[in-house]
Amino acid sequence: MLARLTNKHILLGVTGGIAAYKSAELIRRLRDAGAEVQVVMTAAAREFITPLTLQALSGNPVHTDLLDPAAEAAMGHIELARWADLVLIAPASADTLARLAQGLANDLLSTLWLAASGRKAVAPAMNQQMWADAATQANLDLLRQRGVAVFGPGSGSQACGDIGAGRLLEAVELAALCADQFQSGSLTGIEVVITAGPTREALDPVRYLSNHSSGKMGFALAEACIEAGARVTLIAGPVHQPTPARAHRIDVVSALDMLAASERAVAEAKVAVGPARTIFIATAAVADYRPARVAEQKIKKGFKDDTLELTLIKNPDIVATIAAQADKPFVMGFAAETQAVEGYACDKLARKRLDLIACNDVSRSDIGFQSDDNAMTVFWPDGATPGRAELAKASKPQIARALVALLAARLPAGGRTASGDDASLTRHADEIL
Repeated sequence: MLARLTNKHILLGVTGGIAAYKSAELIRRLRDAGAEVQVVMTAAAREFITPLTLQALSGNPVHTDLLDPAAEAAMGHIELARWADLVLIAPASADTLARLAQGLANDLLSTLWLAASGRKAVAPAMNQQMWADAATQANLDLLRQRGVAVFGPGSGSQACGDIGAGRLLEAVELAALCADQFQSGSLTGIEVVITAGPTREALDPVRYLSNHSSGKMGFALAEACIEAGARVTLIAGPVHQPTPARAHRIDVVSALDMLAASERAVAEAKVAVGPARTIFIATAAVADYRPARVAEQKIKKGFKDDTLELTLIKNPDIVATIAAQADKPFVMGFAAETQAVEGYACDKLARKRLDLIACNDVSRSDIGFQSDDNAMTVFWPDGATPGRAELAKASKPQIARALVALLAARLPAGGRTASGDDASLTRHADEIL
């Protein structure tokens, strides 16, 4: 179960209280499970445990001040909030819960909390009477209504001598609860085939045509689908990305290789679970053309030749080929454009018979190719005017989870029928972001 924390970004907020000492063990548990941890400490927390201790355990500088010039130069508080897949405050004091419930933002931790677009959780720790007080319970109710997970507290003897509820859960319990935040179950029993990265079309033994693509979006989607309970086959062009845990990876080079692998994987998935429970997601940046002839030897540069003529032939359209199958799976495409993004995306949606398409503007330097962030507009068939949902700029793993939520909502065999209204689908994605 803790494997779900592999490569996850956990922002741990530590507030004042004797239970702050447990944050050291929690960091170790999270890192052992494969998570990367950044720590934010309040002034009161530093009275109980030193930043140096948590820095040594996390492997990252500890963040303490909202207006620290050095921190702003390296990673501003907004960037740190965007970095986090999960913000966990443990221990969360009664004062902190009250401030979070009221939306205050007068220190680094409370500001990060408001700016964070990922999941959020609190692990309360306080005196048993403070825990039982009506104000504390009202603050917790407000946070739960906003989608915040509440971990614990446990019961038992307390540092003050009282016995009752209010103890911070143990590190191993908190790590397991963190892992649970990345398991939705919305795609349980579903087979997903994903293409990712570029393709390369050989000119000769040393040269090729290709597209810009890091594969990050496709790999993030593979992880998000696995978190949602799907079995995933990831067909990857030449990229340097680690294989997500529990994904079956198939490496390919050319567009023809990718098409053949896609057709085989989709056919196997349909045999296993049927077309209605098979999803094909095409994120790969496939080369549209390939050389008509591949030279057997390296093409030499002539002494007087300032130009080189190549004859190119069109590659097959992989996503359209899969979508044209008589017993087609659910097909989701991507449109990476530099102009008229929405127009091109809606045209592809209709022309290629797709069930869902996500588009983005790759002319922007802050999202898309090679970037760790993305922003998407998603369309689906819905009568004369396509339905749509907007996914604001966030990390690619966060965008991937929002896309999976939308995808699951559109699946007739999923948690919602395909007739779900646009507003509810957008709200569902916003809960992820």
